[in-house]
Amino acid sequence: MFQLHERLAADTHNLGCSQLCEILLMNDRTWPWIILVPAVPDIREIYQLDKEQQQRLLEESSTLSQGMMEIFGGDKMNVAALGNMVPQLHLHHIVRFEGDPAWPGPVWGKQPPVPYEDGELEQIKAKLKPLLQQLA
Repeated sequence: MFQLHERLAADTHNLGCSQLCEILLMNDRTWPWIILVPAVPDIREIYQLDKEQQQRLLEESSTLSQGMMEIFGGDKMNVAALGNMVPQLHLHHIVRFEGDPAWPGPVWGKQPPVPYEDGELEQIKAKLKPLLQQLA
C-alpha cells in the first residue's frame, strides 16, 4: 500500500492527485515548487515503474512543467529526482528566475525555507487550480 514519506508530508502542502501521482507544493514561497510523487509503493527509481507508469509520469511532469512556466513566467524550469534525503521516488519541479536567491546554482541548501502564509497559500492554490485539473 502506498504511503507518502513522512519528510515529504512534513515539508509540503498536498494539492491533490493526478492519475499517477500525489501532487505536493513545497512549503517555500521563495520559488514556485511542486513535487510529483508516484503513488506506487516501494519505488525509489523511475526505472522501477512499469513502462505505462513511466510514460504517465513523463506526461504529467511535462504538463506540470509547461503549465508552471506559463503561470509563473520563469526563466528556467528545474526538474530533478534526487532522492538522497528522501528515498521515495519524487520529482521536483521548480520555476527559476534569473536573479533569484540561488541563481544560477541549485536551490538546495541556499537558504532556509520561507513558509507560505495562509493568504499566500490560498492565492497560489487558486493560481494552480486550472493546471491541477488538467492533471486529474
